[in-house]
This record gives sequence, structure tokens and C-alpha cells, in this order.
Amino acid sequence: MNQERLYTVIREPHVSEKVSKLGDKTNQYAFKVAVDATKPEIKEAVETIFKVTVVGVTTANVKGKVKRTVRGPSRKKNWKKAYVRIADGQDIDFLVSE
Repeated sequence: MNQERLYTVIREPHVSEKVSKLGDKTNQYAFKVAVDATKPEIKEAVETIFKVTVVGVTTANVKGKVKRTVRGPSRKKNWKKAYVRIADGQDIDFLVSE
């Protein structure tokens, strides 16, 4: 796979209360990913960037919320979320930069 594509598949880590509970129990992490990303692309990107072994990938398309303002309703963009399960004994540290 194209090296440049690997670094554009993962947008940012998705941090929420649900994800932090998952990380403690099942060794899963969540990422905001490109809308056109596939599960094999996400797996390869996470393994390349964070140097971990990915066991499974689950994706979900998130619909953008409709917000009502004085100027009328507007809509946030749709985005894609990926739950990535890594092998036991491994960890992803988001604070370390290479």
C-alpha cells in the first residue's frame, strides 16, 4: 500500500468515556478515519504507525448532527469511526511522537 495513504487513513484518536472503558477491559482503541477507508487499510495503518499487532477492526459510519441556529438549520459532516483491537500485552501511547 502507498505509504502516503497509510498516514491519511487515520485522522485522529477518538477519545470518549465509552472508548476509555473499552481500552481498560478489552484492549480496544477508537480512531476517526477517512470516510473511504477500508478495514484492511485501517489495520495496516495502525500496525505501521504504532508498531502493534492488530487483532480486529470494526467500523461505524457516524451521521452528522443537525444544529439549529438563528440563520436556519445546518448539518455537521458525516464521519467514520474505527474500533481497533490490539493483541494482549500491547499498548498504544498517544503521547509519544516519532
